[in-house]
Amino acid sequence: MLRIVAGPIELTARLEAEAAPLTVAAFRKLLPMRSKIIQARWSGEAAWVPLGDLEVGVEYENHTSHPAPGEILLYPGGISETEILFPYGATLFASKMGQLAGNHFATLESGRERLKELGRIILWEGAQDILFEDT
Repeated sequence: MLRIVAGPIELTARLEAEAAPLTVAAFRKLLPMRSKIIQARWSGEAAWVPLGDLEVGVEYENHTSHPAPGEILLYPGGISETEILFPYGATLFASKMGQLAGNHFATLESGRERLKELGRIILWEGAQDILFEDT
């Protein structure tokens, strides 16, 4: 399981070890991770954690452009920078270069009912601290 604290909201997520084993393993190497989560620019009702040119060492695996709220993606870089996409509503994953696909590696188990609130906070109050840690 993964514990996520985004701004004032605590969530837990199930790691998708069967569907995305390489991505989960690469992500676990980054834990605990502290960063900022900001409103996505092109993806709709989603926030993202920019990771710049970080090399995570994975290719596409269990990838999608249409994640449901609470399905967390890791984009391993390429057309755009490496990032974590955190959908809280209707999302089509994209960048200024066009549509992207990210690896669905975690799914929220608790706190899903607070996703809209998290989206509102990020949109109207700006970047929030975020923590990812293994439980």
